[in-house]
Amino acid sequence: MALNADLRSPESAAHLRNSAAEAHAFSPNVGAEISGVDLSQPLSDRDYRTIRQALLDYGVIFFRDQNITPEQHIAFAERFGPININRFFTHIEGYPQIAEVRKEPEQKINIGGGWHTDHSYDQIPALGSVLVARELPEQGGDTLFANMALAYETLSPGLKRTLEGLNAVHSSRHVFGAAAAAKVTAETANDLKNRLGNSDAATQDSLHPVVIRHPESGKKILYVNPGFTLKFEGWTADESRPLLKFLYNHAMRPEFSCRFQWREGSIAFWDNRSTWHYALNDYHGSRRLMHRITIEGMPLV
Repeated sequence: MALNADLRSPESAAHLRNSAAEAHAFSPNVGAEISGVDLSQPLSDRDYRTIRQALLDYGVIFFRDQNITPEQHIAFAERFGPININRFFTHIEGYPQIAEVRKEPEQKINIGGGWHTDHSYDQIPALGSVLVARELPEQGGDTLFANMALAYETLSPGLKRTLEGLNAVHSSRHVFGAAAAAKVTAETANDLKNRLGNSDAATQDSLHPVVIRHPESGKKILYVNPGFTLKFEGWTADESRPLLKFLYNHAMRPEFSCRFQWREGSIAFWDNRSTWHYALNDYHGSRRLMHRITIEGMPLV
């Protein structure tokens, strides 16, 4: 389904312009839907504060029935911070700020098809991302989100004490780097062609506390993820693996997560410091095109 027409009636568009943003819980433990705001229009200061607080409170926020241009997408994201120009994703023509997250009908591999936290390999990880649906399959292509504050909160006191003394090593090399590219088959390389590239730029390694204090909300967050975390500082990869596996399995518990079903006009904005996400790859034979802007963050402590 292509998003090439205004999805709102004149009456509904006028209602959005004349109302105020409100957050409504999307699931018991993560996520909220925001109503009463038209993102094709500049955000009022009141709506900006409501949206920013909802992002901190719920970890990920969803908007429905929006119809925004690339310029409006950029303007919305810039209200929350400077834009991170992605090193590895193809950008949409004329807009280097917007990364293309695309899967064609003949392609088998999707992007983001596993639990991860974007940009944890950077010394200053991203605040979050604003993902806009452009073309959707008739079925499938949902995205899962998980609450890492709740994952930390539900650990035992003893394990919390152990983790708070640890740092973890994160890297981009094994996912986007030349060594990773050399390991893929010709079929896989062709599948990813024109979607991911610039492997020589995958030189990012970072060290972050396993338990961070969110730089805005102050919540304690479990900050490791299966996508980019390699090991604990001062431990070997083999020594790290059992504890990381336990933490990952714990954080993947269904009650910590929600499943967002995309529709025409849907937008998701997630806090990268406090959530994981997972793009489901269950729509083979269909095209899915999303536009993503990533927002720069602040140092983690």
